[in-house]
Amino acid sequence: MISVVLLGAGNVASHLYNAFSTSKTIKVTQWYNRSIGSIKSFKNSVAITDNLKDLKDADIYILALSDSSISKVSQNLPFSGRFVVHTSGSVNIHDLDKKNTRGVFYPLQTFSKSAAIDFKNVPFCIESEDKSKLKLLKELAGSLGSPVYKINTEQRQTLHLSAVFVNNFTNQLYRIAHEISDSKSINFEILKPLISETANKVQELSPYMAQTGPAKRNDLKTIKRHLKQLEKEEHKELYKLLTKSIQKTHGTSTLRQDSVQANSVTKKRNDK
Repeated sequence: MISVVLLGAGNVASHLYNAFSTSKTIKVTQWYNRSIGSIKSFKNSVAITDNLKDLKDADIYILALSDSSISKVSQNLPFSGRFVVHTSGSVNIHDLDKKNTRGVFYPLQTFSKSAAIDFKNVPFCIESEDKSKLKLLKELAGSLGSPVYKINTEQRQTLHLSAVFVNNFTNQLYRIAHEISDSKSINFEILKPLISETANKVQELSPYMAQTGPAKRNDLKTIKRHLKQLEKEEHKELYKLLTKSIQKTHGTSTLRQDSVQANSVTKKRNDK
């Protein structure tokens, strides 16, 4: 049985607690949060505290905290020589205080308290100063049915950057699409099968091979019409930026021919 002390009460901490609570091989010994009110409703199922000095013994201490809090909380832990990990995608392992054995237990997924999570679909990226502790992290993730990857800090920070593109930026594009469709009284539900198909397609194809649309096929007439339809300047600029990026990635013969023709016209004008 792996004993865990969980620190934090945000989205990641809440989902970890729920998952650990259903595992037969993990025991949440204690749950800490600086605001006891956030975890008070769990007092009958787990020992809770808002005082770091009252932390119990455990095999692993998981700091599921905001990035800005990790270093300070790790410094304030009232013990040394124990195994302490954080769950951040961007924080360096060395931001944890060196008085304890340091590690990372990073779940690469988006978490919202109101949305259920199946941890079988949540890869964990693990790292530890002490190689012997990697086994414990693998067992911890394995108890949740999660895939595990040994990833160093530089790789994890790159993954986190990539995740911002595939998740946060993509979600912002969904929001803009929602705004555009709403402006013409179009039900956003109509677009959801397309969203699902796009996500499913990259499970089988590379994003490069999966790309479609007017920018890839250099459909200038449609691109111009879209730009005319967009009412907000910020949406126009974003459309232009993404179109240019796709065209640069999928430079077609048509684009090259347009460039050659333009150069030819310029040359003729200069010759005159």
